[in-house]
Amino acid sequence: MDRREFFRRSFNKATDTAIKHVDERVKEKAQHWIRPPFAINEIEFILACTRCNACIEACPHQTIFPLAARLGASVVNTPALDLLNKGCHLCDDWPCVNACEVNALILPETESSTDITPPVIALASVDTATCLPFSGPECGACVPLCPIEGALKLVREKPVIDSDKCVGCSLCREACILEPKAITISSIASQSAD
Repeated sequence: MDRREFFRRSFNKATDTAIKHVDERVKEKAQHWIRPPFAINEIEFILACTRCNACIEACPHQTIFPLAARLGASVVNTPALDLLNKGCHLCDDWPCVNACEVNALILPETESSTDITPPVIALASVDTATCLPFSGPECGACVPLCPIEGALKLVREKPVIDSDKCVGCSLCREACILEPKAITISSIASQSAD
């Protein structure tokens, strides 16, 4: 190997290592927020998003908000879902996605908009220590609001989330009558970091 080839390979390896490190840091930070439906990969999302607020303004349920400056300059004013306080209604016409002109949010190619399967946007789980039916009284306020058939059902009068069907829309959390809520919502990035 000549000297030029040695330096070229060393440079490529250093570049690959730097990119991998940046990607890992971005994924680690992304554990703290949840992007709108059909968001592209986090690092690509940060680069593509123009912070135009079109998706925020298009959301009829005001579930999308801009991230605060305290989270870092690279993500300030990028859109995230407020799933701890409001649920994503998985709108039939996906107004937030259709409002994105820079393709930071992209619908999959399908025959029609009714063929679009909602993406997994977050992880939901029932906190059995606080959920009323697990300590005796009946409730079930969360079950009727679940938009995905079979994702949340009552088993022996207790709510059970099927993680294979649940998309993490948080409508069950919004319906929960308890404070603090008995449904927990977390970022998909938090699972991949474990």
